[in-house]
Amino acid sequence: QVQLVESGGGLVQAGGSLRLSCAASGSIFRIDAMGWYRQAPGKQRELVATITSGGSTNYADSVKGRFTISRDNAKNTVYLQMNSLKPEDTAVYYCNAQGVVTTVQNIMGVMTVLPPIDYWGQGTQVTVSS
Repeated sequence: QVQLVESGGGLVQAGGSLRLSCAASGSIFRIDAMGWYRQAPGKQRELVATITSGGSTNYADSVKGRFTISRDNAKNTVYLQMNSLKPEDTAVYYCNAQGVVTTVQNIMGVMTVLPPIDYWGQGTQVTVSS
């Protein structure tokens, strides 16, 4: 079983900064991509930024130039540095891990690689006041 634990959300004034972290734990062999999504009240969940294991990044147009996603593959952790925050950035931010490959070991000590699965974190609230 894989768990994603997010931290770093909170309340900040417009123009301020926050840094979100998300650590994946479990018998993880590989994670293809990690990213952040957000959902504001009454709106659908939307992509904020993603990063592959090789470091390729993708950003929503609304956050380009203000947010930076990074990743520590050794720690299975993804970060989101958010600068120049705006009230419209207020949302619950969810961590996502795509293509998570885990392993399981039987009583004979034989390791099996399981098919990849996607996981979500529980979400962390980011509130930007005007």
